[in-house]
Amino acid sequence: MIYDGVLTVGFRSRSPVVADGRTAALRRPSWWGELLLGLAVFGVYLLVEALPLPDREARAHAGGEALLAFERMLHLDFELPVNQWLAGQGWLRVAANYEYAITYIVSALVLLIWVHARYPAHYRSVRTSFVWLNLFALACFWLFPVAPPRMLPGAGFVDTVRLGHTFLSWGSPALQGANQLAAMPSLHVGWALWVSVVLARISGGWMVQIVSAVHVLVTFAVIIATGNHYWVDAVGAAVLIAAATGLARVARPVDRVPASDTFFLHVETPAYPQHVGGLIMLDTSADPAGPAGAWVRAAIRDKLADLPRYTQRLSEYSPWRRQYWVPHPDLDWDWHVPEFDLTRPDGTPGGMGELHKLVARFQGEPLPRDRPLWRFVVVRGVETNTAAVISLVHHAVADGIGTISLMLDLFDSPSLLEGLNETTRPTVLQKVAAGAVGLAQLATDGRPKSRLPARNPPDRRYATLQIPLDDVRELARKHGVRVTDLLLGGVAGALRRVAVTPLPESMLTSVTLMAAEPRPGAEGNVTAAVMVDIPLGDMPEAERLRRIAKATRRLRTGTRVVASRFVQHTVAGLLPACVHAWFARTVYNARFFNGTVSNMPGASWQVNFRHFPLRTAFAIIPLAPGTPFTIGVLGWYGSFSLSATVDAALVDSVDELLAAFRAVLAELDRVLTGRPVRTRPRRGRA
Repeated sequence: MIYDGVLTVGFRSRSPVVADGRTAALRRPSWWGELLLGLAVFGVYLLVEALPLPDREARAHAGGEALLAFERMLHLDFELPVNQWLAGQGWLRVAANYEYAITYIVSALVLLIWVHARYPAHYRSVRTSFVWLNLFALACFWLFPVAPPRMLPGAGFVDTVRLGHTFLSWGSPALQGANQLAAMPSLHVGWALWVSVVLARISGGWMVQIVSAVHVLVTFAVIIATGNHYWVDAVGAAVLIAAATGLARVARPVDRVPASDTFFLHVETPAYPQHVGGLIMLDTSADPAGPAGAWVRAAIRDKLADLPRYTQRLSEYSPWRRQYWVPHPDLDWDWHVPEFDLTRPDGTPGGMGELHKLVARFQGEPLPRDRPLWRFVVVRGVETNTAAVISLVHHAVADGIGTISLMLDLFDSPSLLEGLNETTRPTVLQKVAAGAVGLAQLATDGRPKSRLPARNPPDRRYATLQIPLDDVRELARKHGVRVTDLLLGGVAGALRRVAVTPLPESMLTSVTLMAAEPRPGAEGNVTAAVMVDIPLGDMPEAERLRRIAKATRRLRTGTRVVASRFVQHTVAGLLPACVHAWFARTVYNARFFNGTVSNMPGASWQVNFRHFPLRTAFAIIPLAPGTPFTIGVLGWYGSFSLSATVDAALVDSVDELLAAFRAVLAELDRVLTGRPVRTRPRRGRA
């Protein structure tokens, strides 16, 4: 869908998702993938049956006799009297036969389905331990076949299953070919005991444990009484369960960084950090001292359970696999939440200029990767009754809109992403068609005709501008364009007026669009970039705006966004880390675009940080390597809140750039009305 203030192309389910369930739902494997995995394990069983080692039957009988001799040596060979007793029990014998044939399968399958549906965060580990248990057992059946007691000649055991023609076993014609030389280990006890172990980990209520323990004991009694196993087989199953669960715990799926987020880890350089954030302006009229660092830290600490990335760092880099998140609970709070006071020695506020310098400083400092990739900087003494917070996270954690949403979570505000739940998912055919068209479009988009001047490292300048949002929307409406068109026109016209060096006739601008998708919290990147060629030549601003509106029609089809997301998520996810790094560094720099412009939705409601009302928020967007500017806009609580980061090689004064932006809007307004648009900040706003 198309927002007035952000172009949102994308796919979100009709129903909103809740925070805890959102992460879990995304981690739940698809049912068809699990079905294929089950068929693969069954295929291993068929392979074992098709390729038996030589003399399997003779070795199996020898193994069975050896186990029985071992039990006799311990004076614990109680299988025969129990088996002979059950053989004469009529209905109880039939019940035991069916318990042997059915319940272990049903209990294991029901547990897998239940965990998949109710405890998706545990499912992968549970399923993996079950797969390892069965693979270990199949290896034992192949390498060390063991005949059950009922198959030992002259031992006196009764095959109660065959005697009762038990359905779903070798006692029925349908399964005459089942492998019967597989006494060690007992998978009947193994599966029942595995169910009990999983329940103990996930649902540890005493009633559940009692029922599960009874099932294990009944299964143990049945395998002995039916003449199908030695008690040692149950011990072997317990050993394999310990090995399988231990291996699943060690080899559990790691929380790997998605390819679209890893992209920004690869493109980052010491001169071009890739963290995003927001500059939040707070009204301190009720408490002129401003927010105290201690209770800011306490507020964040209270939210850590809902912000997993705030207590995780990156694993060590490998050229062959993507990095993953590892726990890092020992936070350096003084580093993550530093405090600054801009008050001058004479007691007067430092002003917005000093705040802007502080933001530019943090923009140029990479976030160390030996700790969680975020900072929350408290700044007092900005202006009278005004404080600020600089909220930063790495682009690998969240995109721009995700950063603002994370900040709102800290402020106990409604989610910024809830309003994007209106769109529906396209069908597979629609996505395939859109992706095919989009890939063709991306392939023909071209490159910039020339580069804009930039230094290495860049000399960053940051500044902000606030204009009534209604005025901007009204101006866009009168010109028959969208707010994003007006933003691009204002940026192009302003650069034309204040750039310190001659500019080319056009610049290829990366316009960030949001491809909304279900995702855990506000984590990850759901953005895609579409390149738009913006005219920079000497012309009336109304003509420039008309050309831009024509050029941005490509933003509204959504095909490029689908293709970009496909490349970033699917294709990049298949690449080794070293190849992905080469790809990211190749396409994300000044050789492919000149600068970045992003227009995002913000909160349309009043937000408070404890007892400090939030006046507005400005985006903090990183420079791409070699590019000299980024422009970000948040449509925030009635304000068109614009921020600019510019390399001094392109524009000496970012304040002059914003003044020129206001002048462009005024010229566009005069063309239609003869009355200049209001460009001064509204009363009471920073």
